[in-house]
Amino acid sequence: MAVNEMVLKTLQEAQEPLKAGDIAEKAGIDKKEVDKAIKALKKEGKITSPKRCYYAASE
Repeated sequence: MAVNEMVLKTLQEAQEPLKAGDIAEKAGIDKKEVDKAIKALKKEGKITSPKRCYYAASE
């Protein structure tokens, strides 16, 4: 599974917005990889940032 997919899946399973560090911990991936994935997913419109440094899957 690609890092982007893992990040998206983690956010979809979470009941609340998560920080990049929390996503990395839950998905078991490096935070730098998570940061890159977040950037890409935000550009694609798959995730949103409801508040600064927190991310959630788009509905």
